[in-house]
Amino acid sequence: MTRVVIAGGGIAGLSIAHALVHAAPEIDVIVLEARARPGGNIQSERIDGYLCEAGPDGFLDSAPATLALVDAVGLRSRLLRSRDEARRRFIYRAGRLHDVPASAGAFLKSGLLSMKGKARLLREPLARRRPEGDESIHEFAERRLGPEAARVMVDPMVSGIFAGDARALSLRACFPKMWHMETAHGGLFRAMLARRRRGGRAGPPGAPAGTLTSFTDGMEDLVRGLLDALGDRVRTATALTAVRERTRTVAGPRRVGARAFSVMAGDEPIEADAIVLAGPSVDSAELVRPFDPALASALASISGAPIAVVCVGYDAAALVADRGPLDGFGFLAPRGEGVRILGALWETSIYDGRAPAGRALLRVMIGGATDPDAVELDESRLLALARTDLCRTMGIRIGPEFVHIVRHRRGIPQYTIGHDGRVAEIEAMLRRHPGLFVAGNSYRTPSINACIEAAAPLAAGIVEHLRTTIASTCGVECPAAEKRIS
Repeated sequence: MTRVVIAGGGIAGLSIAHALVHAAPEIDVIVLEARARPGGNIQSERIDGYLCEAGPDGFLDSAPATLALVDAVGLRSRLLRSRDEARRRFIYRAGRLHDVPASAGAFLKSGLLSMKGKARLLREPLARRRPEGDESIHEFAERRLGPEAARVMVDPMVSGIFAGDARALSLRACFPKMWHMETAHGGLFRAMLARRRRGGRAGPPGAPAGTLTSFTDGMEDLVRGLLDALGDRVRTATALTAVRERTRTVAGPRRVGARAFSVMAGDEPIEADAIVLAGPSVDSAELVRPFDPALASALASISGAPIAVVCVGYDAAALVADRGPLDGFGFLAPRGEGVRILGALWETSIYDGRAPAGRALLRVMIGGATDPDAVELDESRLLALARTDLCRTMGIRIGPEFVHIVRHRRGIPQYTIGHDGRVAEIEAMLRRHPGLFVAGNSYRTPSINACIEAAAPLAAGIVEHLRTTIASTCGVECPAAEKRIS
């Protein structure tokens, strides 16, 4: 039987397995997940009535592949759109929270930027063109929008999405649409005007379309749906610990050698015709190092930004009396504003059902690429830090009645300058190892939607590889190839 082993039971690995099962049911698909709980960073826990998300708390509903997967695993009725209040977002600056302007008129009235900063941003159409080579997000924003807008508006957005340093991350790798807007139209404002002339929606440059959406019991509903669909193909608490390439002699008219793999799933040896390394690139690096040190070095060069998530719950009435209502998505804090946290999400303002009746839930993000040691602070210090900065930014003086802390030491992959070149190099090196594939958020955009969208094309590539391999071992007219992979 033709077999594919997928190392990693996060959303990427599970989506690829699901796509493979539907593309070619004859293939024996095995997913190996080292942890007892699949899903990667997607973990939804209801504790004392509070629904705590360890990782992403939603996806944008403009992605057809994600919605198709939701339907395929029978979760359409569990979809939960974010509240209208969640469209309102804030940035902490100069001692208070400022609305992120949603229109040109609101921008001109906003106190988020100084008059000098606003005037510089409005000169964006006159900004100099991009230099040769890759460019950091901060360099791009400073060049086109000015230094104040780059620090106050763009840098915190980058820390909110990637937990990253805008001065180190690649614009082209992280925000390819924004890169294309300048390439195709000469600037962001010109691109926005062109979009409006074509009848496109209004909105900030490069902003994705869609409404933030989750599930009634959190994003882990999607993981559970995939697990139900895949059944015993998923093996938890079972790490792929070793990979060895080998040549297998295939019986047939030609009796030729076919490339295959021997792997260790915990202590169990497994033979496979193809391998998908769907975990963090640094983990994949250690698996390939014995037979391709250069590929391992390239994989290991993609680092992550560690982050701690502090969930805090309050009596809602006491919270409103203390600081006023929560009426938005949350806020981000630029560096240099006297706070250490990256920002906070106001979960009970974003979705229904995130806390017991009469309670409010916030998620505070601490750490990231510019503060990597924060993830190692003990729980009392993380909580004290969250409380101090929530008091400074939001005016919350009361103590929480609920606390839950999660640490992501691997964190979010960092697409630093030169990332696209590194990924191209990895793809070229993989061609030396037919049947070996990599997948996941270490390579092409870290979003859930992107991981799911990439699953079907990768599954098709795996099936095509297997068909070609089997056909080449027994001749062009090979009934076995059609029988084994129809």
